[in-house]
Amino acid sequence: MEHLIEGYRVYREKRWPELRALHRSLAQRGQAPQTLVIACADSRVDPATIFNADPGELFVVRNVANLAPPFEEAPGFHGVSAAIEFAVTQLQVQTIVVMGHAQCGGVAAALDDHVRDPHSFLDAWIGLLDTAKERVIHLDGDRHSALEYESIRVTLENLATFPFIQKAMRERDLKLVGMHYGVADGSLELLDTETGDFNPVL
Repeated sequence: MEHLIEGYRVYREKRWPELRALHRSLAQRGQAPQTLVIACADSRVDPATIFNADPGELFVVRNVANLAPPFEEAPGFHGVSAAIEFAVTQLQVQTIVVMGHAQCGGVAAALDDHVRDPHSFLDAWIGLLDTAKERVIHLDGDRHSALEYESIRVTLENLATFPFIQKAMRERDLKLVGMHYGVADGSLELLDTETGDFNPVL
C-alpha cells in the first residue's frame, strides 16, 4: 500500500502540474475519447503507456485475455458488454481496438487441458477462447502464439454481433481494429482485414 501512496505523491509533485489544465478542461467539458481499447488486465500491458496517450484520449476496458463476448439478450451482469455499449452509444467512439499481447496468461489457461470448474468465473470466461482454440489446436509450431493472434480475430467477430456496433459501422463508419503487442521488445502489429495477417507497425 505504501508504494501506491508514494507513487501518488510523486505524481502530484511532478506530473500533476503538467496535467492540471488538461484535467480542469476534462472536468468542465467531460470526456470525449475517440478510441475504445479492449486490452488484457496483464500488468505489463498498459494501453495509455503503449499509445503515449493523455488522460481523456482512450476509453479502456481491460479483462483477462482482452476478450469480448458475443451479443447476448439474456439478462445478467454483462460488465464488458455494458462498457462497450457505453463507449459506442454514449461516447460515440470512432474506433474499437482489440489489443492482444505476447505471453498472455489467459491464452495459456485456454490451452491447459484441465477439467473446467463449473463454479469458476475464470474457467467460464476463458471458454470464450474455445472457438479460437479449435482453429489453432492442430497447427504445428507455437500454438500459444497462434492462439494469441486468433483470439483477437475471434473477439473482433464477437464485437460485430452487437446490434449497436453494426448500426455504428453502417451509419458512421465505426472501425474495428486488431493489434498485438510484444511485451519483451515493445513491438506492435496491426491486423490487415483483407489478408488476415498481422503486420508490424513501423
